[in-house]
Amino acid sequence: MSNLASLFDRYKALVIFDTETSGLNPEDDQIIELAALRVERTAAGALRIAGKMDTFIKLPEGEQLPENIVTLTGITDRLLETEGVQSGTAVSRFLKLVKPGPVLMVAHNAQFDACFLRELLRGFKPGRLDWLDSLTVYKDRRPYPHKLANAILAYELEDKVQNSHRAIDDVLALFEVLKAMDEERDDLGSYVNLFGYNPKYGVSGRRITGVRYEPQGFNKSITRPEQTLPARMSRR
Repeated sequence: MSNLASLFDRYKALVIFDTETSGLNPEDDQIIELAALRVERTAAGALRIAGKMDTFIKLPEGEQLPENIVTLTGITDRLLETEGVQSGTAVSRFLKLVKPGPVLMVAHNAQFDACFLRELLRGFKPGRLDWLDSLTVYKDRRPYPHKLANAILAYELEDKVQNSHRAIDDVLALFEVLKAMDEERDDLGSYVNLFGYNPKYGVSGRRITGVRYEPQGFNKSITRPEQTLPARMSRR
């Protein structure tokens, strides 16, 4: 069973997180659901969920969700109004998960979620955050397409988790995918603070401080260890 040793040898905890948002632009749109798990390793080497949040965040006064977001996520204006909290409350809940550190932030297509999270945390001090993008890892493991739903199928996890476009479901799914990736090959630590991007489109959004961005193409099969993105970067 995976204990994610290459990560927990360096970090106090992993914070696996996902967002649902009101749009695609972190400067104009906002997080409407933020879910996260704080995962720690016990003295016996097992993994435990040490903290958890799944929080809806109210929209600014007078704003409404676009129809396509409601259709995709199932989140409605009424749901946000009745169950949502103010952004400051969501930040307080999130900060409790990242302390004590150091922690490693983990997301699938982390560039997207990290850009929105950075906007939410603007003016707050979460401490040093490192990043692991499971999408970058997965591109070295399996052929296109590379969505979380594809990873669930590739690792035969469909009876355990679901990819529902709801943040908490996707976080729980990613935790299982991450463990499966680690059992498949113990090189997750080499992907820390390394984001691959499609050279056709470039980096989407503002770059995250401390992250190295490198072009990453699509592979037709699992990449040999010496041909993975971090291996190629280390030879430069």
